[in-house]
Amino acid sequence: MPRHFGFLASTLPAVALAAAFGAPAQAALAPGAQAPDFKAQAFLAGKPTQFSLAEARKTGPVVVYFFPAAETAGCNLEARLFAEAVDEFKKNGAKVIGVTAGNLDKLQAFSADTEKCSGKFPVAADPGAKIAKDYDATLAVRPGWSSRTSYVIGPDGKVLHAYSAMSPNDHVAETLEAVKAWKAAHR
Repeated sequence: MPRHFGFLASTLPAVALAAAFGAPAQAALAPGAQAPDFKAQAFLAGKPTQFSLAEARKTGPVVVYFFPAAETAGCNLEARLFAEAVDEFKKNGAKVIGVTAGNLDKLQAFSADTEKCSGKFPVAADPGAKIAKDYDATLAVRPGWSSRTSYVIGPDGKVLHAYSAMSPNDHVAETLEAVKAWKAAHR
């Protein structure tokens, strides 16, 4: 066998793994679908709390953003971006919650860290990725973890917007635009 075939065969698994992490995930819950209600143990500013989607959406839309794991580079950035924008979400009548199945032992500190969530919104623990599975938001290469998928859930429990991409950069803009569109339609 020529030497380049051996190199190619040995690098294909690494390329496939890199592609799986870099490729955008597809959210299965399309706009108009009924979003599963859930209750979860969460942390807000380092303090334990309970989160109920049914309760949260009584006053307006809820941004439910799934992220792979607390204390990882992309998730730290995404949390900071949501924390910086949370006042804009509130101004438009929406609440924000982060949900993860990864690094649950770090979630309490993550929720309070001024470089991450800054105590501005709750982050919920999703042991075994049960909530993520209901939302088809599990990471293909690591099914016990959440993918990076963001939903905007309307007060009626219907999905208003879904966005999946492993890059954390556009999740805030995508969901905030959907929240603003909802507010404009409900004035």
